[in-house]
Amino acid sequence: MSNIKSAFENGKAFIAFITCGDPDLETTAAAVRAAVANGADLIELGIPFSDPTAEGPVIQGANVRALNGGVTTDKIFALVKELRRDVTVPMVFMTYANVVFSYGTERFVAACRETGIDGLILPDLPYEEKEEFQPVCHEYGVDLISLVAPTSENRIAMIAGEAEGFLYLVSSLGVTGTRSEITTDLASIVDIVRQNTAIPCAIGFGISTPEQAKKMADISDGAIVGSAIIKLLEKYGKDAPKYVGEYVKSMKDALRGCTMD
Repeated sequence: MSNIKSAFENGKAFIAFITCGDPDLETTAAAVRAAVANGADLIELGIPFSDPTAEGPVIQGANVRALNGGVTTDKIFALVKELRRDVTVPMVFMTYANVVFSYGTERFVAACRETGIDGLILPDLPYEEKEEFQPVCHEYGVDLISLVAPTSENRIAMIAGEAEGFLYLVSSLGVTGTRSEITTDLASIVDIVRQNTAIPCAIGFGISTPEQAKKMADISDGAIVGSAIIKLLEKYGKDAPKYVGEYVKSMKDALRGCTMD
């Protein structure tokens, strides 16, 4: 339906998450462009929310800084429109159901279509309640991206069977954040996903090193990294895009050595 599949057509995909407006929208734009220039295949843009329940302290902090800086959903749509002048890789929003509701679901999804957003990830939206959003997303050609977690168990096949865009596999229990190791048996979850859909599957939560990214992408179609990038933005502020680019290059280089399915 959308452009998302193109992110997975040239080997394993590296997906970079960036919170919009941390430290400001100009830096966000520069960080996105640096990530894409250095090999990011898909960009996840976080729309800040006051109570981001799936996020660990690093991304929570980015949300607070962005909101304190005066970021609004309208300003983020304007940012996407500006990015789309030269950024051609797929871009998706990651935010919370309340952000979409308060903006107006149809107005929000229509603006996604108009500005060039390919998909929407709502980590607090239960699979059983996706009908509140899915018909509108289908109407405007925006993929509503599903998440599966190690606790999804007997629901994995069902969620995978209806997945669109790509399937976001949460690597481990808890919130986002870097982890020293990921011990979940993800290969068996990916096997179930593969049996039920041809949609690509990418693994996120806890990935921060090239070694972890390669390990995750070896068993799936790509790796998603957020907190490690946000730490660079927090540390370097307006100077962060250069460091984000270097980091993304190191991660993408690791994925180029992955085994293909």
